[in-house]
Amino acid sequence: MSDFDRLNSDLVLIVDDIPENLSVLHDALDESGYTVLVATNGETALQRARHSLPDVILLDAMMPGIDGFEVARRLKADFSTRHIPIVFMTGLTETEHVVAAFEAGGADYVTKPIRPQEVLARIAAHMASARLMKQARTALDAFGQATLALRPGSGRVVWQTPLARKLMNDYFPGHEDDAPAAVMAWVHESARVRREGREFPPLHINLGARRLIFNLHERAGDDEWLLVLREESDAAVVDALMAAFRLTTREAEVLYWVIKGKTSPDIGEILGSSPRTVNKHLEHVFAKLGVENRTAAASVAMARIRMGGGPDS
Repeated sequence: MSDFDRLNSDLVLIVDDIPENLSVLHDALDESGYTVLVATNGETALQRARHSLPDVILLDAMMPGIDGFEVARRLKADFSTRHIPIVFMTGLTETEHVVAAFEAGGADYVTKPIRPQEVLARIAAHMASARLMKQARTALDAFGQATLALRPGSGRVVWQTPLARKLMNDYFPGHEDDAPAAVMAWVHESARVRREGREFPPLHINLGARRLIFNLHERAGDDEWLLVLREESDAAVVDALMAAFRLTTREAEVLYWVIKGKTSPDIGEILGSSPRTVNKHLEHVFAKLGVENRTAAASVAMARIRMGGGPDS
């Protein structure tokens, strides 16, 4: 395999304290076109996983020092490595050991003595999923999307784009790795309603004049949900109205509060103007939107820009 091919091939980290096992697996994976890294103990495995971010990790369950179960737990506790599929290698086939492997974060397991063809088949299956997830995350990062995936059972955030991380930190300080209770309650209710073939409204979290809006997008894996986040603020919506309809700042502010269901006296109090002045601005707004009343103006405005929330939001 050329150096170029190695740089662009799928990366597998093998962790085993027995050199003979490493040699057999290394040769089989290398011949199948994978780039292979090896580690002979838990500490080295953790370092190489964090540094190289392999696509799949083939992990021996029983090793001296830090065993494979603990290595897996630490990898899943680290945001940078928790998305990597882990395939356990174990000679222990008792139910409690298999359960322990999955509870530690394993995606699959193979039993010893190792059969290279079985390992290759398991690796190929998990590699395909890992490749799709990597492509999705790369695309979302590139387009600045605020998107995250979480496990509904535990509330654990599996991965998130940089923008989603920033928004979550802004609205939920201290909840970087776990979704807040309000978000999880909404996710479970949304999923339940969706199973019934109905749509559930987005979740709105207010922070002063800003709002973070959550939409449940789709399943991102066997046990993951994909959430799309969007932030809105009063100022941002006013700017959007100005751009969409060529309104002045004050006209856009008046229209914004009309959309929110406010009366002219209410708007005057909010903006520090008289109701008569508000109505004068409304006349200009009606003319620019080509409508005759408040209801029509609100309808046209909401059809043009995506408003986050109803009259009482």
